[in-house]
Amino acid sequence: MKRIVRKITTVAYQKAAKPLLFRQSPDKVHKNLIRTAKTVQKIPLVRQLPKLWSHYNDPVLAQTIAGINFRNPIGLSAGFDKKIDMPLLMKSIGFGWMTGGSVTLGEYKGNDGDWYYRLPKSKSIVVHAGLPSEGTDVVSARVRGYAKKLFTDFPLSVSVAKTNSKAAANDTDALRDYTTSLAVFDKLPQVRMLEINISCPNTFGGEPFTDAPRLEKLLVAVDELGLKKPVVIKMPINLPKNEFDALLAVIVKHNIAGVAIGNLFKDRSKAVLSDVLPEQVKGNLSGAPTREATTELVRRTYQQYGQKLLIIGIGGVMSAEDAYEKIRAGASLVALITGLMFEGPQLVGDINAGLVKLLEQDGYATIADAVGVDAR
Repeated sequence: MKRIVRKITTVAYQKAAKPLLFRQSPDKVHKNLIRTAKTVQKIPLVRQLPKLWSHYNDPVLAQTIAGINFRNPIGLSAGFDKKIDMPLLMKSIGFGWMTGGSVTLGEYKGNDGDWYYRLPKSKSIVVHAGLPSEGTDVVSARVRGYAKKLFTDFPLSVSVAKTNSKAAANDTDALRDYTTSLAVFDKLPQVRMLEINISCPNTFGGEPFTDAPRLEKLLVAVDELGLKKPVVIKMPINLPKNEFDALLAVIVKHNIAGVAIGNLFKDRSKAVLSDVLPEQVKGNLSGAPTREATTELVRRTYQQYGQKLLIIGIGGVMSAEDAYEKIRAGASLVALITGLMFEGPQLVGDINAGLVKLLEQDGYATIADAVGVDAR
């Protein structure tokens, strides 16, 4: 029944909803979507409708990682629900977990002008949001207001970053930003995991903690917090191999559970695009152009530290095959955003159902059996 509903929903999205949405600016679509989602999730009967196409209770997909139970490996990546407004709806859609944020200690409205530019043929969004945030106090109060039981089978991870302001551009204030926010969210029972976003572009002072010596300084400060929740690092994807490996070498020396690979594609000269990207459009690429680079980084990281680090694969996941590729490369969890915009909300159920078939086809009893098989 659910397979039929997903198929009908897919056709409806591709033939009706998507053409209408793509006639509007992506900024307008994003704002309207969040506004609608916040209303819909307050209506129990309506909120339950997405469960008709979800697929998340199959024991084949379940895992326990870092002491956390995941009913399926597919999560919402940071960057979509920046204010953590929509966890009820994201759970209903069929995600097994989600990352909210990134959240910064101070408030910032984001960059002036449009935040998003759509590349439809390339299945990519150019992102130039500028790390907007309501601030840790506001977002943590909202998270505290959710019932703890909402997240018992739907782990919430919160991504934190440094405030996008001149005041936090120096290392001392940036460290204070990170550590203060981490300490606040670590105390909330609703939060199961923490993410440190060191790789957000378009911020004052650039990305200082993608430099190994300065990342060491940050992680020493994080260690001193004695956090109780597992922590993952959101990684850049366009660094030279030796610099990326240097970051991993720092990470494994500290109390860090894993890495999320990765963030936006920043080197336009190396991006494979099917659309013309005007020079005046600012920002960095999400979606399909990131798929190969992130999968290769997942594979390399698993080969070096697969026994030490949880790996979350992010980038260009538009199908079950894309997710499975990252899992076989070494990702225990997979997260997405852009795929929802191009394929529709039923994509999450399609991926999970497809993963079950792919695992059966390859003779694996559980999703964990397939993790890293292409990297060994």
